[in-house]
Amino acid sequence: MRTSRPLRALAVTAAAALALTACGSDYPLGDEQREAAENSTSTLSGIISGSGSTAQGPAMDAWIGGFRVLHPKVQVQYSPDGSGAGRNALLAGAVQFAGSDAFLQDEELGEAREVCGPDGALDIPAYISPIAVAFNLPGIESLNMDAATIAKIFRGEIDYWNDPAIAAQNPGVELPETRVTPVSRADDSGTTENFTEYLHEAAPQAWPNDPSGSWPGGLGGENAQGSAGVISTVTRTEGSVAYSDDSVVDDSLGTVNLKVGEEYVPISADAASIAVEQSSRVPGRSANDIALHLDRTTTAPGAYPLVLISYQIFCSSYEDAGTVELVKAFGQYVISPEGQEASADAAKSAPIPESLAEDARAAIQSITTRP
Repeated sequence: MRTSRPLRALAVTAAAALALTACGSDYPLGDEQREAAENSTSTLSGIISGSGSTAQGPAMDAWIGGFRVLHPKVQVQYSPDGSGAGRNALLAGAVQFAGSDAFLQDEELGEAREVCGPDGALDIPAYISPIAVAFNLPGIESLNMDAATIAKIFRGEIDYWNDPAIAAQNPGVELPETRVTPVSRADDSGTTENFTEYLHEAAPQAWPNDPSGSWPGGLGGENAQGSAGVISTVTRTEGSVAYSDDSVVDDSLGTVNLKVGEEYVPISADAASIAVEQSSRVPGRSANDIALHLDRTTTAPGAYPLVLISYQIFCSSYEDAGTVELVKAFGQYVISPEGQEASADAAKSAPIPESLAEDARAAIQSITTRP
């Protein structure tokens, strides 16, 4: 369920708080940034603000740090409030860009034209990451599951870890008679939208609910705020299981290998990239809007289809020429090989395929100043 427009006013308050962080030192990274500023030939200066995806959080920290080295007098502010909050903030005119694990829907595209000019906003893929189904069962590092079994776990239809549906796919694994505690996101989340889309498309009978950024009401289990929140809950709760961007999952938790065709595929950045290569452009969009539809039912060897493509969402035009210069420079850095390498090192993300990166660079370059 999308957040209604009146609630977008809340995003302005959040963005105002975010902007206050720009009022500190000119060199928030300390002496290293000050030295870079003194030696830099970059003429870029100013502040831009963004809000959104918590999954992008570790990558965003790396992008901001790398961009500051190149352009020490630019401050990029980002508040990881969740994908829905980020889109709301952009559509309220409170930030210059949003991070979102889901592209803008048709209604949001219409609203974007009111803020971003007649050509609206642009969805630019920036971050590719598998979504982990992570669990806390001491001594078990991985389990095989098909989509229907995962769906039944999160619907509360599988109560114990030694359930026959799990045991049949994991011969030789000593499963405990421990109660299953599913943990979901409490906030409007692009990770939730991607997870429920996967379940709905790969196991429609087991998960009849339409994909949504909000977790379905009436289901049991626990919930928590943000990617870090759900993983923190799982880490301290034996028998619990959650879905989360893989960047926040460490070796203390086990992860699920997904059944794809006749094989079980472990989670990895490479497997996520194979799945993304099977994607197609969402029809009916402008040439510079790169919203992608993932094939959740792919049987491509080695593909891990429970993956999110996280977007940087920019206006197609801004009123201020300085803002245009800053968002284009930052957007191009994020998509660059250096930016993608920084993201991979910080967040275990998969690099964007080069053909997709070329389209993204052209789309960012198309951003203009409104008359």
